[in-house]
Amino acid sequence: MRATSRLLCLLAAVLAAVFGGTPEGAVARPLPRTYVVSDAPGVLPEGIAVDRDGTVYVSSDGTGALYRGHVRDSRLDVFRAEGIESRPSSLGVHTDRHGWVFSVGGAVLSVHDRNGRLLAERTAEPGPLGPPHLNDLVITKDAVYVTDWANPVVLRAPLHNGRPGQLEPWLDIRSAFPQFPAQYWLLNGIVADRSGKTLLVSSNGTEAVWRVDTATRVIDQLDLGGESFGADGMLLSGRTLYAVLNYGAPHGVYIAELDAQLRTGTVTERITGEPFDLPTTLARHGCRLYVVNSQLDDPPGSPPYTVSAIDDPTCPRR
Repeated sequence: MRATSRLLCLLAAVLAAVFGGTPEGAVARPLPRTYVVSDAPGVLPEGIAVDRDGTVYVSSDGTGALYRGHVRDSRLDVFRAEGIESRPSSLGVHTDRHGWVFSVGGAVLSVHDRNGRLLAERTAEPGPLGPPHLNDLVITKDAVYVTDWANPVVLRAPLHNGRPGQLEPWLDIRSAFPQFPAQYWLLNGIVADRSGKTLLVSSNGTEAVWRVDTATRVIDQLDLGGESFGADGMLLSGRTLYAVLNYGAPHGVYIAELDAQLRTGTVTERITGEPFDLPTTLARHGCRLYVVNSQLDDPPGSPPYTVSAIDDPTCPRR
């Protein structure tokens, strides 16, 4: 009986380890509130993605590198991604359902697997104002859409078995506001609804978010009650829009609840009291928001470069 009991206890311990259980009486270690991306000078973190398994990816505007860690650990390490060495800057970064890592920098969209192997690389042609400066991206079921900070253009690459085809200009967004100076559109974050039929594109220059119907390419301004909302990075979860503002409003995280058609909404939360250091974008995992502290207002900044984790105030309502 004792041998059987010991065997059962051992089996229970193994199963707990495999499936993430915690031995009775043990206290789970709290997740960090601050994550160190790097201590190296000049990194200037910009983009962030948190995969479903808790893997964190952060891009560097200062060096072009990608960093990887996990929500359980307070420090990230360099993600050894093929081809990234020649990229002077990396901005938007996201993961898809395979766990592949999509990132943009300069004129290039890259896709890597979890081991850093380069799966695809696509280069954008110059836009109407000159060389592209790809800023952010969103992955839908059938395409990748990319914003260009230097040109008022949204680009699109069709997806074939998860790999992007040619990256081409898809929408000149100036048609929504023809009288606005082209060089000041400054396209930033981009998100899509679950169906991929609606995009929301933020513009620092116009201090607005623009709604795009992907079937018709009709553009309308998202109505937030007249509030200035020139977001940098954004995240859309159902009808909840999370945005980081660092221009035209106090720096911080702003949350808006939108209508079913994503045409109108109301800002319900403004998180500006946290110790952010020029936040640029955010990711969500569980009931926490992960906010990048870029230090881009004072380059090359001062190490360490960090990501702040804050509670998602919408969780009790979701």
